[in-house]
Amino acid sequence: MQINRKRLYQPLAAALAGAFLLAACGGGQQQGQQGAAPQATPVGVITVQSQSVPLVTELPGRTNPYLIAEVRPQVTGIVKKRAFNEGGEVKAGELLYQIDPATYQATYDSAKAALARAEANVYSAKLMAERYADLVKVNAVSRQANDDAIAALKQAEADVASSRASVDSARINLDFTRVTAPVSGRIGRSAVTAGALVTANQETALAVVRQLDPIYVDVTQSSTEMLALRRQFESGNLKRNADQSVPVKLVLEDGSEYAASGKLAFSEVSVDEGTGSVVLRAVFPNAKNELLPGMYVRARIEQGVRGDAILVPHAAVSRDAKGGALVMVVNAENKVEARPVKAERALSEQWVISEGLKAGERVIVEGLQKVRPGAPVQPQDVAAAPAAAPAAAAAAK
Repeated sequence: MQINRKRLYQPLAAALAGAFLLAACGGGQQQGQQGAAPQATPVGVITVQSQSVPLVTELPGRTNPYLIAEVRPQVTGIVKKRAFNEGGEVKAGELLYQIDPATYQATYDSAKAALARAEANVYSAKLMAERYADLVKVNAVSRQANDDAIAALKQAEADVASSRASVDSARINLDFTRVTAPVSGRIGRSAVTAGALVTANQETALAVVRQLDPIYVDVTQSSTEMLALRRQFESGNLKRNADQSVPVKLVLEDGSEYAASGKLAFSEVSVDEGTGSVVLRAVFPNAKNELLPGMYVRARIEQGVRGDAILVPHAAVSRDAKGGALVMVVNAENKVEARPVKAERALSEQWVISEGLKAGERVIVEGLQKVRPGAPVQPQDVAAAPAAAPAAAAAAK
């Protein structure tokens, strides 16, 4: 049997030709795809604008009484009664302790009697001096006798002055038997009870009165930060408030914010050598006695206003390998540009950008995970979040 080779190779050649044709078509399509321009990715952007934002610094501190007075006796004696409730409110001049006044009353009465006797002697000496003054004119008595009468009158007047001072001293000591509150405020526990012997100006205080409305809050700030603030004010980057006041808000130990706001009273004139910090003192109203001495608090102090700050949402800021802040900016060609910035601090839900951005630039806030530097995008405006109120702002160095 004879095989026709020409018929055998014809189907094989047709199959090979079809395979080459498919390969050529596939290669052409792949080259066409590689040559096409990449598609622009839609992203949400905000157009940043410069605005004035407060420079709010959060510092730790503790509360201290506005006034504090240790009550001590100024005379010696037995305590007859205690006239206050421990932990209660007292008014200035209110009776706290009564010391037995018997001996001081007797001394006072004796001094008054001595004063009366001295005043009687003055009356007698004055009459005699007046008679001798008339008699000496007619030489009825000697000049020496007249001089002696005048001297006796002056001595009697001096005795009156001395007796009057003794009366005043005795009256003061008698008044000191009533131990009164030196200031208004809340009084602590009593160190003595009725029947106890107390001595004048003893070391142990009978009780302590603290005035808590208003109340002080003492916080500390490093001298380095204060120097940086001063340089920013001198350069014009920061400005004081119009009334030059420094408002302060308070955050309590449980994280809640104290309802009333205070004001910065003063800053210490020296730096603590051990800590390198300066004490700042603020004054707060405390009508409800919510703040007690010794409480740990955090004070938010508005130390100035930055007039050219730019705010961007937290979601728009990322970090590079070195920890530096980055934002993605859409340039004039609608391409993504990675921009290093200086995120100075947090203001509510936004970052305060002090370097790296200019007013009018577009920052990507939505779709960041879909883009990379140099990629084309389709920017769509997104409404920017409003700036936080100054009182709710906290610094993040």
